Amino acid sequence: MSGSTEERHETTGATAAPARPRTLVATEGLGKYFPVGSSLFARSQKLLRAVDGVSLRVRRGETVGLVGESGCGKSTLGRLILRLIEPTFGRVVYDGRDIVPLSAGDMRPLRRKMQIIFQDPYSSLNPRMTVRDIVGEAIQIHKLAATKNDEEEMVAGLLRKVGLRPDAMGRYPHEFSGGQRQRIGIARALAVQPEFIVCDEPISALDVSIQAQIVNLLMDLQDELGVAFLFISHDLRVVRHISHRVAVMYLGKIVEQGGVEQVYGAPQHPYTRALLGAVPTPDPEKKRLRIVLEGDAPSAIEPPTGCPFHPRCPRMIANTCDREVPTLAEQELGSGHKVACWNPHME
Repeated sequence: MSGSTEERHETTGATAAPARPRTLVATEGLGKYFPVGSSLFARSQKLLRAVDGVSLRVRRGETVGLVGESGCGKSTLGRLILRLIEPTFGRVVYDGRDIVPLSAGDMRPLRRKMQIIFQDPYSSLNPRMTVRDIVGEAIQIHKLAATKNDEEEMVAGLLRKVGLRPDAMGRYPHEFSGGQRQRIGIARALAVQPEFIVCDEPISALDVSIQAQIVNLLMDLQDELGVAFLFISHDLRVVRHISHRVAVMYLGKIVEQGGVEQVYGAPQHPYTRALLGAVPTPDPEKKRLRIVLEGDAPSAIEPPTGCPFHPRCPRMIANTCDREVPTLAEQELGSGHKVACWNPHME
């Protein structure tokens, strides 16, 4: 995603916040603990802390990138926001309304406004349904078309919007390439005219040659429709290209967040620096500053005391980092750049 990708990033102005500052989606101290390893003789059941007190917001019409190692809780957070899984604690506020207490019936109108694009276009589409049925299903459920002809025209228009021909309607998912299937998945998400879409690793299962096409399609759709994205990915170069703001997740917690140029240009958390240092670069200065992490991430079942990153951190302060949990906060008031670290990089 280099070269033309970065060039397009500059011309689209993706680093500047869009002119719609009102918060659309926010989480407040959101958490999800999964019970594991139940035993008749166990005194207490162990819990996997997949998401542990996350506060995050997405403004109308913007893209927030969510990055971190595999297993850090990114996808779980995305599903919690959509209430595809129920939180253990915390709030999800959509357009000023806490949606966690809502019943399934009360949630139904909101399902139109919040959608998801899944990682694997091979398994996320029903192989027994035609493209017309896949894309048109939500239109029928939410009664968005007055007649069958109207529905067909809507499906055809959605396919054109994502770069497919309307004559694809009568075909089945197995007749398409991976990139085309993901376009069908995007058309399905757009069918109900959502305001917010969780993009859960939407390009990781695709060939590199196709990834840029899908990312650019999402950016074009955002420009046209004003939809907001939570873009979950482990590819930091793609996230830099598509996002306005970025949140870095480690062991169920957000450890750094801010504007793209803040996080990429002046990362404050040692973990963020380690992630960025692992991105291939021809710049010898960046190679020299690379932080190499030792060991694997701790278990989310038995997380370390204090800062969750301290067992791997080269800047760990004894008797502080290993005892007290740092708060996600601005080091420079009003900057919007937040870090959860007792000894952040401030140079």
